[in-house]
Amino acid sequence: MTSRIARIFHTTYNENVNEQRDKKVRVVIVSGPSGVGKSTICKEVVKRLNNVYLSVSVTTRPKSEAEVDGQDYWFISGEQFQERINNGSLLEYAEVFGNLYGTPKDKVDEVLQAGKTIILEIDVQGAKKAKVVYPDAVMIFILPTTHRELTERMSYRGREDAEMAEERLEGADSEIAAAWQYYQHMVINDDLQQAVNEVAQVIEQNIGDKG
Repeated sequence: MTSRIARIFHTTYNENVNEQRDKKVRVVIVSGPSGVGKSTICKEVVKRLNNVYLSVSVTTRPKSEAEVDGQDYWFISGEQFQERINNGSLLEYAEVFGNLYGTPKDKVDEVLQAGKTIILEIDVQGAKKAKVVYPDAVMIFILPTTHRELTERMSYRGREDAEMAEERLEGADSEIAAAWQYYQHMVINDDLQQAVNEVAQVIEQNIGDKG
């Protein structure tokens, strides 16, 4: 029987896998369309692996009732975000559906200087920028099993109205198309624990020593 791990699709973005694994990669980029479960996967992976941390992004998006400031995101104003852009303190930033998201570079550097590994949970736009700064970063994209399932997950969350949800779905199609070109690993999230296992395995195989 074919192992489920065979469903981790390895793209041709980095053809020399052995050379990549010889390096002590410390930056892991995880992306995926809204509602695919990437946040949950990243949090579970961090619980499982030693010396692996999850970067917390800043955003101008309104906080939902279930979210915690400083844990899920740092929720800041548009003026505060612009100030961070002006002083160059963001590793990457992008506008997504009218809201700004960015990665605080100083927090990433603190983890890397300590010899630890950090996961950046960012969208495709931000991932391309971060890859320029950290060319050895491992890039993982989380896929839904079907377009219909992604639609159902987004509806279940109830975070936005129907118009915004449709806009996000259109963006998801573009992200998935781009991911096949830019990402090294594609993981299907049809079973949460299996997806966590697969992402953890990719990270363990690529970060060199485990700290």
